[in-house]
Amino acid sequence: MDKDTLSELHRIFQDVQSKSDWKSALDTLFNSMRSSFVFDNVAIYLSDRQTRGLDVVYARAMGRGKAAEADAAWGESVANDVISNEHMVIHGPQKGTNRKDRMTQTFLLGIPLYVGEKLRGALLFVRFGGPEYSDIHIHVASLQAIWAAALIERRELQEARAELDSVQRQMRLQDDFVSTISHELRTPLGFIKGYSTSLLRQDTKWDDATQREFLSIIDEETDRLAKLIEDMLESARLQSKTIQFKFSPIRLDALVRDVTARVRTHHTQLEIDLKLDILPPVLGDGVRLSQVLENLFSNAIKYAPGSSITVAGKAVGNKVRLSFADEGEGIPEEFIPFLFERFYRVPGERTVTGTGLGLYICKQIVMAHHGNIWVESVLDHGTTFFVELPADPTL
Repeated sequence: MDKDTLSELHRIFQDVQSKSDWKSALDTLFNSMRSSFVFDNVAIYLSDRQTRGLDVVYARAMGRGKAAEADAAWGESVANDVISNEHMVIHGPQKGTNRKDRMTQTFLLGIPLYVGEKLRGALLFVRFGGPEYSDIHIHVASLQAIWAAALIERRELQEARAELDSVQRQMRLQDDFVSTISHELRTPLGFIKGYSTSLLRQDTKWDDATQREFLSIIDEETDRLAKLIEDMLESARLQSKTIQFKFSPIRLDALVRDVTARVRTHHTQLEIDLKLDILPPVLGDGVRLSQVLENLFSNAIKYAPGSSITVAGKAVGNKVRLSFADEGEGIPEEFIPFLFERFYRVPGERTVTGTGLGLYICKQIVMAHHGNIWVESVLDHGTTFFVELPADPTL
């Protein structure tokens, strides 16, 4: 092998390795190698580990087969032969085919793909009209099979690493949740136990005002405890998809006004600015959507204390979009992708009570309505949550 060939292979290898996406890397590999090894179609078949069937994970028409891509023979039977017998397979045109029609003169080359030491699939090359595969062609094709297998192994390792990272993050979140929920449960229980014990003391007499104050605290902490338990049960029901939704036409602008009125009764100093267009109806569960709105108000009140809240609503194409904007400290960009995960709480917010379930519940409810929920935030300028639901097409 001369120096120029080695330099060219080195360049191709670097180009392939520089691609972060495995399919882009395969595109680069096969396009670059066509100058040394001409083919029209290429396909990669992998064995499904559960069904033991064959899946086409990659296929490209790159030459004379482009115009007849849907009719081109991709060679699944050859791939089965390669995998069943664990050897390379070469098939030429069937006897009796029209030699003048190049598209009927199909030459197939199937090469085993080994990921590690295990046979995982086959790499198929298709040529229309020849020439037949020579020894040098087979060597070049085998080299591409080795590279393709390495790229598939890299993809599987990346997927395994991402899955492991996700599992580890979930484990950390659940550990944090156990710690948080223990604290959240102990706090109201401590108040309830402490004040009820004080009221039951035989050696002390409490005046009516003090008794009423103690009972009010017990009542508030009981409500807080009940809400905490309900959120836990609700998130479990949503995760297992056992909640039954009752859908009917709903005007979101009217629903927002109703929820806003309830919020104002409990937070008399809170400034809420409504900017609602007349919105088309959506098909939804009013109780569950109210729960989403209440959670978004609660979230803004907790994490942007003292800030005004602007709630806007408008029609966007065939969808209805609501936005909840505060003027708080904002959320660092690196935490935003995880906000709607179960048990997730933004690091550093330990002074704010919560279980990390509210936004998870919101997302599950919105998704059950075939909608979308997302957040945008700018540090020191505030955070905006968006809810988008499809308008009811029957109204």
